[in-house]
Amino acid sequence: MKKRVLFYLVALVSTVSVQSCATNYVVSQPATYAKEYKTDAKLASIDNKKMELDKQRLINSFLAEKAASIANAKKAIKNSEIAKAVKYNKTIDNILTEAETYLGTPYRYGGMTRRGIDCSAFVLSVFGAAAGLSLPRVAASQAQEGESIDKSELQKGDLIFFSHGRRISHVGIVESVTEEGEIKFIHAATSKGVMISSLNDSYWGPKFRFAKRVINENGDAYNNLASSTPSAATSF
Repeated sequence: MKKRVLFYLVALVSTVSVQSCATNYVVSQPATYAKEYKTDAKLASIDNKKMELDKQRLINSFLAEKAASIANAKKAIKNSEIAKAVKYNKTIDNILTEAETYLGTPYRYGGMTRRGIDCSAFVLSVFGAAAGLSLPRVAASQAQEGESIDKSELQKGDLIFFSHGRRISHVGIVESVTEEGEIKFIHAATSKGVMISSLNDSYWGPKFRFAKRVINENGDAYNNLASSTPSAATSF
């Protein structure tokens, strides 16, 4: 009898112990899941921050490269414009320097040398020697070259054309434009040969017709000026 009672007691204690372990297991398990969930969320937050930082670094890098590219492009454009301006000014200076070497040269109708020269031969000789351009032989044909320029926009090196009637018969090279707007030009005149005159002059002013620019802002020739066959001058 005692053995049977002892058996029941042992069985009861074992049953209670098993239930207690199962209860502890079941109760403690959700706590483990909660801890793992919090850890995953923290890792995800760190990953998101890292992605945002990487994204911002990439954007900043792109913007920096773009800014550097723009700065380099602006610098290249500025250098190019400076180079063009230098070339233009040098070309014009060469033209006027060459023209001034003819001062005092006698006028000769149809002449093409320093012993005697007419207006259109003077212009083509100067531009040929100083700028490597081949202008037409006669003033009327030279008037067809280049770009038309308003009188108010005249600059050194521009060509100005004159006539007694309808046909262009005289040409000169703008030598200077004063602050007051006076335009002086160098040309081969029938009276005194190669000289400097003013458009304010009572003789030349009324005979002025229009102006042309044969050297563009890059220091190059307009219209790719080509050689032409010399013919008799129609200048005075």
